Amino acid sequence: MAAFTIIIPFYQRQDGILSRALASVFSQSFKDVDVIVVDDQSPRSPDADLARLSEKDRARVTVIAQPNAGPGGARNTGLDHVPEATRYVAFLDSDDVWTPDHLANAANAMEAFGGDCYWASIEGGEEFDYHFGIAALVREDGARRLLDKPLILEVPDLAGVMLKNWAFLHMSCMVIGRPLFEKVRFDAALRLAAEDVLFFCDCIIAAKQVLLCAEPGALRGEGINIFHGVDNASPEFLKQQFITWMALDLLESRFSRRPQEVATIKAHKNTARKQAIWSQIGLLRRRKTPDFRLLARWAARDPRLLQSALQLAAGRFSR
Repeated sequence: MAAFTIIIPFYQRQDGILSRALASVFSQSFKDVDVIVVDDQSPRSPDADLARLSEKDRARVTVIAQPNAGPGGARNTGLDHVPEATRYVAFLDSDDVWTPDHLANAANAMEAFGGDCYWASIEGGEEFDYHFGIAALVREDGARRLLDKPLILEVPDLAGVMLKNWAFLHMSCMVIGRPLFEKVRFDAALRLAAEDVLFFCDCIIAAKQVLLCAEPGALRGEGINIFHGVDNASPEFLKQQFITWMALDLLESRFSRRPQEVATIKAHKNTARKQAIWSQIGLLRRRKTPDFRLLARWAARDPRLLQSALQLAAGRFSR
């Protein structure tokens, strides 16, 4: 069995995307890997991409097919099938590709500093300008350089830093050790809105040592995402905001004894409420029917949604 198990959730409508991701896996300078591809009832079969592999590389890939459960559910399936001898799990989205030394940098840092949770930086195109590199975290209070080349950082209270802005974290740059992959799982109900953020937070809280690498570990792709390109005029926008609110509500429970972090989360929740309400007001202006069913479902769990609606209405009328 290999030291690294790579988990790739697969749901695509285009041939060739998975083969690019797998090529980056088998081009790693660190070679001791096996791969679990979870076919999440993809519209396009992974078979054509797998056929492009050499016989040797194909033997290292296990495909698990399942009913569609979203990326979090697919990753959970992969985690449930990690071999006993595996020391580390690395995640790779099927439309992303790794830089050649990603796994080597992770293995070296985690071995040297006893890490059980690791992130590298990521590079992307112009649409990814909200993301920032891990090197920027050297400015955080208490940040410590553990290694200069590549730059490896330790940042105290990383969970609190993440709550302010988690744009330096990405799933395809994450590696976790056995203490985490044996017990931490994704909340699959939060599919494609915030399941990754909650998983990041749970891993950070559970980890003994989190390591951050400034070197790019992955290059971001542009794959299938049900919320890709969603704006406040989209019928999916309300759903996206509701799922985001649910994730934030769960995050708040993780920080119940930390007032400053709770205040940050509450502010994020209020933003989600306001954005959701404005999106539905926009539908009314365009003479379209708001999603009253989802609004009622949200209000049943979160009475403050109605309060936010009344406050926004009052402010509008007063102007």
